[in-house]
Amino acid sequence: MDALRLRLGPVVEWAIAAAFLAATVAVASLILREYRVPRLGPAVPVARTDVDSTPAAVPVRAVSVPVLPFRDGKEIRVGDTAAAVAARLGRAAESGRQEIDRGRLGERVTRYYEYAGFRFILVFEPFERNGEPRVGAIYLP
Repeated sequence: MDALRLRLGPVVEWAIAAAFLAATVAVASLILREYRVPRLGPAVPVARTDVDSTPAAVPVRAVSVPVLPFRDGKEIRVGDTAAAVAARLGRAAESGRQEIDRGRLGERVTRYYEYAGFRFILVFEPFERNGEPRVGAIYLP
């Protein structure tokens, strides 16, 4: 029995060593393959069909801001309701131009305003299905 143990001991040790070596080589080849495969992006620019993008009525160089404060202490924030904006600024602030397009969760309205010497654009859209329109973006042209 001891003689059998003495003869099989080195064979088992070599088998375990060979298994570890094979596993190490396999992991190393997986790592090298990840580094060797070229990461190619799309060859042609893909047209964006995202409805979350900037509305077409907003000028190209317009800057988006999260809050628009005025000198008289009033301010407009992203998330304000359309009714709150109308109550805060009044209907006289609307310049009359309004564009409607499709948003992520429904109809998106882009309105132009002029108040306290500032010209700005507000994008109203619902934040949830069948929700009340809220300010989704504020743009300064």
